Amino acid sequence: MADVNKVVLAYSGGLDTSVILKWLQDTYNCEVVTFTADLGQGEEVEPARAKAQAMGVREIYIDDLREEFVRDFVFPMFRANTVYEGEYLLGTSIARPLIAKRLIEIANETGADAISHGATGKGNDQVRFELGAYALKPGVKVIAPWREWDLLSREKLMDYAEKHAIPIERHGKKKSPYSMDANLLHISVRGVGERGGVRPGRGRGGAV
Repeated sequence: MADVNKVVLAYSGGLDTSVILKWLQDTYNCEVVTFTADLGQGEEVEPARAKAQAMGVREIYIDDLREEFVRDFVFPMFRANTVYEGEYLLGTSIARPLIAKRLIEIANETGADAISHGATGKGNDQVRFELGAYALKPGVKVIAPWREWDLLSREKLMDYAEKHAIPIERHGKKKSPYSMDANLLHISVRGVGERGGVRPGRGRGGAV
């Protein structure tokens, strides 16, 4: 693995990023700084702090970006009448450039030499995060675990979390097949299959 001393992780505290946090610590033997963006997703924000602390994270950023999100991203999107394929609003994707911007700012503040995200290798979010980051800091290293590891299903992620004592919600033998992404504007839902990786949902009708 490349020499990485400190990485800033876009961290929600959910299954994917909780596993990524531990995987980064073990795979890169590096310090991880967590960054959780408060974009209006509600009560799931603050528990991310306790989860990160339980994983030994010393530098934890939880930033309220709601005003900047609406002012500089949502309103301009509405003014431009941006509708994907003529059907639905870019509720989830419009937040990615803002998260990338703050990731780079935190990397500069903390002296980190890399950033990391939980976007899958099959989705457009990896492009949004990474191009945003490269535009602001061309030489930054981006670690995208979904392009490196073999944990390609929700079942494997849960097994990894169980093996490494990562606190997650697991309800008996029946696991939720869904992962949700919410902000002030929108909530999107995606399904994760045992063999098929991630099946993104467009979140139609999810804007609130």
